[in-house]
Amino acid sequence: MQWVDRIGRRLKLRDLHILLAVVQHGSMAKAAAELAISQPAVSKAISDMEHVLGVRLLDRARNGIVPTAYGNALVARGRAMFDELKQGVEELAYLADPTVGELRIASTESLAAGFLPAVIERFSREQPRVRLDVAQAVMNAQHYRDLRERSVDLLLGRIPVPWEESDLDIEIVYDDQIVVVASRRSKWARARRIVLGDLAAERWVLPPADTMPGLLAAEWFRSSGIEVPRAFVTTLSIHLCRRLAATGEFVATLPISVLRRADHDQLKILPVKLPAQSRPVGIVTLKGRTLSPLARRFIDCVHGTAKQYARRPLR
Repeated sequence: MQWVDRIGRRLKLRDLHILLAVVQHGSMAKAAAELAISQPAVSKAISDMEHVLGVRLLDRARNGIVPTAYGNALVARGRAMFDELKQGVEELAYLADPTVGELRIASTESLAAGFLPAVIERFSREQPRVRLDVAQAVMNAQHYRDLRERSVDLLLGRIPVPWEESDLDIEIVYDDQIVVVASRRSKWARARRIVLGDLAAERWVLPPADTMPGLLAAEWFRSSGIEVPRAFVTTLSIHLCRRLAATGEFVATLPISVLRRADHDQLKILPVKLPAQSRPVGIVTLKGRTLSPLARRFIDCVHGTAKQYARRPLR
């Protein structure tokens, strides 16, 4: 009998589940409480696994228990294994009753403020008994953890260019341009042509300079031959941007998809020609992971909504 087969007969699924809990909580006591078993049972399960595998899986550190390199390797495979098992059970449930289930998605705020509600409206009509769990996300490398740890099924947001995450798949849905907006009561709302220089003295609401949206905004001004104006307010909040712009006291930048919602009648896109920009919006999934039937249905709904969205007139 080969070594891998021998290990396969002696390695228990329960013990692997305990290891994942210990690594997640950084403590055997917390893992025991989470799993409703005794701490000695947790300690024995880890010890048995280390004996079977012949390697040390956990170390004690200042901040608690941390996995060794061997532990990290086993935890990564264990998460994938339990996830695939969970997906299999969910698929069986879906085959038994396709009208129920749960889907976990993550979305950036800009998508949640405009496009995502339209997707959810459509999806809820098609799948009225499916529960959606929506988490807020930021599209950068350190915020893909939920996908990699399989805490969410997919992520919806703007795709960084170039794309450098080799373990994640992307599916482009549409291009979401950024526009300059002001209140329909603003003096600028009646202008037929505006250049960025005309707005240099206005009270701007801009993204923070050290963020990707902030870097893009700075490039617009530099490309137009003017200095970046001093922002009166810096924020990544779409809600705050549109509320401030609607007062008539500020000008702001917003993704054009936000303005396709019917509840943004107070805002007007100003006729400012900005430099060419690539702002693809897409779906991010973990490469090699089996998607549930509900996730595939949701993705189809995203594409269907995008086609309708593109035809919706701007107000």
